[in-house]
Amino acid sequence: MRILFVADGRSPIALNWIAFFAQGGHETHLVSTFPCQPELPLASLQVLTVAFAQTAGVSTGRGSRAALRAALPVGLRTALRQWLAPLSLAGAAQRLRQVIQRLQPDLVHALRIPYEGMLAVLAASDSAGSDRFPALILSVWGNDFTLHATANPLLARLTRLSLRRADALLADCQRDLRLARQWGFASCKPSAVFPGGGGVQLDIFYPPEPQHQPDNLPPQVINPRGVRAYVQNRAFFRAIPLVLRAHPSTRFICPAMAGDPRVRRWVEELGISGSVELLPPQTRPQMAQHFRRACVAVSPTTHDGTPNTLLEAMACGCFPIAGDLEPLREWVVSGENGLLVDPRQPYALAQAMITALDDAALRQRARERNLRLVAERADYRRVMAGVESFYRSLLPGDF
Repeated sequence: MRILFVADGRSPIALNWIAFFAQGGHETHLVSTFPCQPELPLASLQVLTVAFAQTAGVSTGRGSRAALRAALPVGLRTALRQWLAPLSLAGAAQRLRQVIQRLQPDLVHALRIPYEGMLAVLAASDSAGSDRFPALILSVWGNDFTLHATANPLLARLTRLSLRRADALLADCQRDLRLARQWGFASCKPSAVFPGGGGVQLDIFYPPEPQHQPDNLPPQVINPRGVRAYVQNRAFFRAIPLVLRAHPSTRFICPAMAGDPRVRRWVEELGISGSVELLPPQTRPQMAQHFRRACVAVSPTTHDGTPNTLLEAMACGCFPIAGDLEPLREWVVSGENGLLVDPRQPYALAQAMITALDDAALRQRARERNLRLVAERADYRRVMAGVESFYRSLLPGDF
């Protein structure tokens, strides 16, 4: 197949998905909405930036990014982009249309609705009536409907347009299929649920051997979600002193938070710098090592689908603590194989972490169940083989 992906080419989740096809013999093209240099055997790469992409992308100087982060909290940056990005889509859509005309892909897959799906749909809308536009697939990410679609009237209109125009839809949880139909996706069109952005690579994310877990090491808790508008990191950090009263030696590992000034300020004000390690973004193998060292993984989000990081943590044997959200209830039964709490409440987060650290038997039962669950439902190769079959089902019979 000749496949054109429209995606954020910096995203590990998007690259995890694209890699299966790029490395599997398909002619794979990428149009990225952010500057990127992915290490994949792509047939072509083109960057079509939308609003704020330059300030967030790799082409911007480190000082400029730091200045923007210091001046604008992540919630305000997200809100500004929700207003500005749609205004830049029309020009980018014309350029995307030219790329599609030149490449003539068999299908186009936009790996989230805002703003890649909207960009692809506008490119399809620009198509002359006599032109054949390839099959257009949209993926829904966990906050497309709950965080972005309702943010302003323009995003709402573009979300509805995208879902009416798409030929097929992929989601990572059942909730988003239901919401997609409410936003205008016809129930007669092809759709499917594939967990966690393509699933978990079990050759990278696997539990440690028992003999490699010395009993004298301090317990570690990891928050793998980074700094995003829907991650309740303030509540998470405010919970840490409460946990330290019960378990003073606990270490808290926080990837992709090292450069954020608000996070550093919270850590200093709470007096927890000796217990917290703020890390830069980590590679997938590095994340797997962190998960294997940790006994608890905390995902304090108010908007989510099926987060890859949570499944990866579960595959490495971590006990999951997450926001009590409908998609996460598809994976976690609170009190059995994890704990679901209000992520905005520091006390609730702290009590969940203390419960998990106190109860080794609970952690062990959850570990055994979660290892089976991920292997059965989220194995990367099995999930992506299903995606490949889904793609072929949209194409003429000779494929």
